[in-house]
Amino acid sequence: MPSPLAIVGTGLIGSSWAALFLARGHDVIATDPAPDAETHLRDYVARAWPALTTLGLAPHASPDRLRFTPDLAETLADARWVQESGPEREEFKQQLFADMDAHAAPEVILASSSSGLTMSAIQSRCRHPERCVIAHPFNPPHLIPLVEIVGGQATSAATIDQAMTFYRALGKHPIHLQREVPGHVANRLQAALWREAVHLVAEGVASVADVDAAVRQGPGLRWALMGPHLTLHLGGGRGGMTHFLAHLSGPFTRWWEDLGHPELTPELRAALIAGVEAEAAGRTIPELEQARDEQLLRLLAQRD
Repeated sequence: MPSPLAIVGTGLIGSSWAALFLARGHDVIATDPAPDAETHLRDYVARAWPALTTLGLAPHASPDRLRFTPDLAETLADARWVQESGPEREEFKQQLFADMDAHAAPEVILASSSSGLTMSAIQSRCRHPERCVIAHPFNPPHLIPLVEIVGGQATSAATIDQAMTFYRALGKHPIHLQREVPGHVANRLQAALWREAVHLVAEGVASVADVDAAVRQGPGLRWALMGPHLTLHLGGGRGGMTHFLAHLSGPFTRWWEDLGHPELTPELRAALIAGVEAEAAGRTIPELEQARDEQLLRLLAQRD
């Protein structure tokens, strides 16, 4: 029997990773010290399983292939891959990686789901830092294809190659970041867009719901198909990006200069919360998650 894939940290992201690993036909062992962690993990997998079934399960895939233990050493004793999804605190992850490094076999890769920390910092206390890598997914990992792969200063090229191969085999779309930046790529893009979205609300230009609609009913549809650069390549007409940069980049650069730098004051925070609650129209978080996942499945089915 093959060694299991290990999940360290079974919150929202770790549980989603566990569901994906199981759906791809792997044995999974998970650990988390939080009270009721096992119950929450198994509940999440059960909720995710219908969507994963729609996407297609690997032969012999089953939630029954999930084991849980609160003991980190037991989790890593014979694991062949480790996906860490613990709290997003540098000091915490440094110690956790040092502990995982001490328990896992030296050839086993330790991958972190960190959304913004650098691997150079995280791996700094490890005896085998060459096998440590960032593998940052987008929520929910069992549905969203993207995984951002980025090594630290001590990460080996072989580890990067293995990570790219591993996540491709899971059906993910890994991208390799050539150097470390806080927040990686996708979260920096998300942060840039959200900054201006908050600014537009703060300046009274549009409501929270209308800002969301501007993305969802407009460029968001195109970005889901081609991303920002290829979208603007088409925006240049027959001349493509060459024409766009020559004739249409001027307005964009002027808009860059006018983009806002909002301060999240108590008043603005309250306005954002009220706006989101109004947009949600009484739907609970689980209801919104279900609606999101159903639409994601339809979108994924229409893409290449």
